[in-house]
Parts: sequence; structure tokens; C-alpha cells
Amino acid sequence: MPSKVFEIIEKEQERQNRNIELIASENFVSPDVMRAVGSCLTNKYSEGYPTVRSTGSRGRYYGGCEYVDELEEYCCDMWRKVFRTDYHVNVQPHSGSSANIAAYMSLLSPGDAVLAMNLNNGGHLTHGAPVNISGKLYDMHFYDVNAHGFIDLEDVRKKALECRPKLLLAGASAYSRKIDFAAFAEIAREAGSYFMVDMAHIAGLVAAGEHPSPFGLADVITTTTHKTLRGPRGGLIFCKPELAKKIDGAVFPGTQGGPLQHVIAGKAIAAEEACTEAFRDYIRQVVRNAAAMCKAFQEMGYQVVTGGTDNHLFLLDLTDTGLTGKAVQEELDRNGITLNKNCVPNETRSPAQTSGIRIGTPAMTTKGYREADFIRVAHEIDRIIREMRAKQ
Repeated sequence: MPSKVFEIIEKEQERQNRNIELIASENFVSPDVMRAVGSCLTNKYSEGYPTVRSTGSRGRYYGGCEYVDELEEYCCDMWRKVFRTDYHVNVQPHSGSSANIAAYMSLLSPGDAVLAMNLNNGGHLTHGAPVNISGKLYDMHFYDVNAHGFIDLEDVRKKALECRPKLLLAGASAYSRKIDFAAFAEIAREAGSYFMVDMAHIAGLVAAGEHPSPFGLADVITTTTHKTLRGPRGGLIFCKPELAKKIDGAVFPGTQGGPLQHVIAGKAIAAEEACTEAFRDYIRQVVRNAAAMCKAFQEMGYQVVTGGTDNHLFLLDLTDTGLTGKAVQEELDRNGITLNKNCVPNETRSPAQTSGIRIGTPAMTTKGYREADFIRVAHEIDRIIREMRAKQ
């Protein structure tokens, strides 16, 4: 029987095939990941944890879990291998946001102070934005970037010593430079805080050695498994072994019910892929592509936040053009180029409009784009923006 759903899926597949995908948080999974996520494992309920790793004595709450127990244990082992760590890992979070909320719940009580990066200056919604549950449950304080868009470590230290947060959080969703995790860890020790890193955007770079690693420094590390890791949509939580029981309890039964074993299978395959030299070559190309595209925009006279990029993304500040990020995003989408509007440091417009756009290279690098391709796309974006300005 024909289904409307499959008609819609086909249209989305055509859009993905046709468009130039520059959303920094999106990527394209391998056929093996796709196959696993669409497997019979979607039928299996498995509340709890494999008996061999359970922090209590109950293990799973359902029978018939011997194979998903094996799968989940294997998935955990593979992610430790990816990041070359002996940290405990929980592979059950349904998303990066779920991972963050569970991590907070494991370490904090409502009303505890948290110091994180300001959303308008590159942080994430779950880092204490007032509209998010994190901003409603905890006493949020924020550090900022300096006049050039770089994280201001002196500001971080000053605010940490002022508010003495229970948790100091490093990580961003729109920051184009390397993060000095060692400096953050030192500030956390001085302030008497837990240190947590949300590496969702840069996890693939950390795995490939293209960004400093937070392992050995942070108490808790969260990440998504898509973005630069090129796996299915989902989350992971790593922690020092002494926090394992708290983390596992915060995921289940604290914030989730049954894990999605078909997605855990996809996560395991993504981990296998991330252990290969081919993946490391891919990440190195992602970084080279971002640098080349960023330089092309600078040579055309665009204002790039921080003046460049060290990772997979960068921000264009469109203030001087008179155009909003929203208008540029929508016009580019009509021309087959997909990216997202984004706030810039010292933003003067609302988050619904913004003065900037965020550009990322992971997805099109997966499709085989190299430096010359991204430079060509930069010039096409410039052409469209110039036409928009001429119509103002």
C-alpha cells in the first residue's frame, strides 16, 4: 500500500542529494549506520543496563536482552577506544541535550550555580538559556568572549571565583577556535567546581587529534554522535569512574526510559568507523576545507568572527552588509545552499533574525568536497549576497 510517509522521505532524500549542505551540526551517515538504525533492534525494549556493567544488582527490567547486552557493552568499549580513554561511558542518551540534562542531574541540585558560555557568544541552548530547562533549574552565570570573539579566560576565572559554581562548563555550538581545556580545568580546581565539557561539535576532531582532548581533565564529558563523528543522531556521556553510578542513574531511571538499541547499534558502527585512518583523513580534510573557505570569504572582504577558524566551522558577521542572518539563510536555501542564521558576539538583533550566519564543512566533505569546491561555494554565496544588497 502506498504511503504518504515514504513520499515525504523521498522528497527529503532528493533535497539532501541536491543541496549544498553547510549546517555545521549535520552530516551524512554511512550505509552501515543507516542499516543498523533501521534494523530489528527497534523492536526491543531494554530498560536498565547490561548485568555485567550494572551499578546495582537488577540489570535489565525485561527478558530477552542477552544480545542487546552484548551490543551495548561492545558499543561502550568501542567509544573508549575512539577516545583512547578508561573513562566510564554511557551510550544510552537519546541526544546531546538529553546527555547534558542527565549530566547536570548527576552532579547538581536545583538552584546550584553553573558557569557556562553565553548562548549569544557561542554557547548552546542547554548551557543555561532561560528558555531551556537548564536555565530554569539552575542558577546560571555566563562568561563571554573578548572584542575579537575569543573566549576570555580572565573573564572565566574572575566569574568562577566570584560565583564559585558547583559546575564549570566548557564547550560551544558556534565557536571557531580551539578551547584550552587545561586552563578551564585549572580554573575549576581553583573555584572548587566540577568541570564538564560538552564536545558535541568538535568530538570528531578530538578523536582524530585535530583538537586538544578534554579526557584526563574533565570530570564529565558529553557529546552527540552525529556532527563531526558522522554517526546517528544521539548522545554519549563519559565520566571519571567514581562518577559512573551517578551518571548511569541520572540517565536511567532519572531522565529516560528504555534506550534505543537500534540507535546504539548505529553508534557502535560509527565508533568502528572513527577508529580508522580513513576517518582521521576525513577530519583533516574537514579542517583544511573550513580554513580554505574561511580565507576565501576574508579575501572578498567579509568579517569573520575571531578572524579565522581552527575547526570545522566559522561565523560570518553580516552587520556591515545591512542584511539579517535570517534573510541570507532563506535566500541561500532558495538557491540550493543550506546553512543557518546565527548570533554573533555583541549581537544587536534578536535570535529570530541575527546578524550572522554559521558555516560548516563536515557534511560536504563527506560528499567528497575539497578546498577548491568550498572556495567555489564561497564565491557563489558572495554572488547571492551581493544581489541581495543591490535590491535593498
